[in-house]
Amino acid sequence: MTQAGADSGADKDKSVSTLAREFSELAVTYAKQETVDPLRDLGRFVGWGFAGALLIATGGVILTLATVRAIQTETGRHLHGELTWVPYAGGILLALVGAGWSVSRIWRGLR
Repeated sequence: MTQAGADSGADKDKSVSTLAREFSELAVTYAKQETVDPLRDLGRFVGWGFAGALLIATGGVILTLATVRAIQTETGRHLHGELTWVPYAGGILLALVGAGWSVSRIWRGLR
């Protein structure tokens, strides 16, 4: 007799309660495999993505502030009085260029 034939004979000897218990265990294992594990992986993916986005945003703010401070320092007394807004405009321009570049990379990835 083959192995498959021996297994089918053993299945006939099991009681209904044993088969029901095995079925419920199988269903629970399958549900965990198909729902809990993918959700855990998705949560990990979203968590690392959020952490990366937070670090990139922090770096962007620091780079913008560094640009403003560098313009203020390197121009000396030329941008004082009515021209104190120029370094801030430079920082905003840098931030807009960085945001535009980021959006262009995102759109390119979506195509």
